[in-house]
Amino acid sequence: MAAQSRSFLQVAATEEVAPPLRVVQIEGLVILKIIKHCQEFSPALVTGQLLGLDVGSVLEVTNCFPFPIREEDEEIEAEGANYQLEMMRCLREVNVDNNTVGWYQSTLFGSFQTVELIETFMNYQENIRRCVCIVYDPSRSNQGVLALKALKLSDSFMDLYKNNNFTGEKLRDKNLSWVDIFEEIPIKVSNSALISAFMTELETDTPVRQCDYDRLQLSTNPFLERNMEFLIECMDDLSMEQQKFQFYYRNLSRQQAQQQAWLQKRRTENMSRKAAGEEPLPEEDPSNPIFKPLPEPSRLESFLVTNQVSNYCNQINGVAGQSFSRLYLMKALHED
Repeated sequence: MAAQSRSFLQVAATEEVAPPLRVVQIEGLVILKIIKHCQEFSPALVTGQLLGLDVGSVLEVTNCFPFPIREEDEEIEAEGANYQLEMMRCLREVNVDNNTVGWYQSTLFGSFQTVELIETFMNYQENIRRCVCIVYDPSRSNQGVLALKALKLSDSFMDLYKNNNFTGEKLRDKNLSWVDIFEEIPIKVSNSALISAFMTELETDTPVRQCDYDRLQLSTNPFLERNMEFLIECMDDLSMEQQKFQFYYRNLSRQQAQQQAWLQKRRTENMSRKAAGEEPLPEEDPSNPIFKPLPEPSRLESFLVTNQVSNYCNQINGVAGQSFSRLYLMKALHED
């Protein structure tokens, strides 16, 4: 008994180290709920709560429910919070998983890398050890692809964000670049044996679904045009961020030149005072404005914009490649 007691105390005193998150396992019904909610309100952006269990290296998502449309009014925001609590209470009463494991949100052409998303992650991290954000893009799914991603923030980025220090020196010390902000977690879809058997009965001998027809659409101009428009806007934003850094380094160079000139003048003056037998003056003057350090602009916004640019380029590249394949296929069919 004493040995068991000591073993329990040792286990209780030992800090449990959580294994890294490897897979997000989502039930098929949850995915259907997310798609239905996002498609109904598209192109408006919507969000919802993810419920499930954190089991080892797998985050199981077993249920979800939508949030009301957000408004700026504080009273409406308070009603939204009460709605979430009431939903959690109702789910608990019917013995349904009510543990929060993250949230889902819709996006438009993959434009989800924002400061608001990072702040939401940090708010969730205060109460939940591990959480994910499921991002669904209805516009991308219309091309015959299930545009569903599971994202989390990297640990190194969260440490920097907590300290609000995104200077070049800190980023070099952490070896952090724009690709290290978000981590995409593989998604595994799971269904119960009963649902799998039912879906098997519904299948015909030659199943052809709507998504199969969507993949054969030859017109991709609207999708590519919108991506190009967003890409141009991001390039403008990136150019503005670069101008901020150019302005900072220009002021820094000017300040260093002023410091050198002042220091040279002070050394010359000290040589004269030393020749006259007087005490030399200090070579630094904290009260002088030219010795006040200039605040370096944060690189967070430029990192997020670069992420957006990369995302739009990948989407354009993927859609254009698939479009060429379909055009060559149709050409071969017409020739036959």
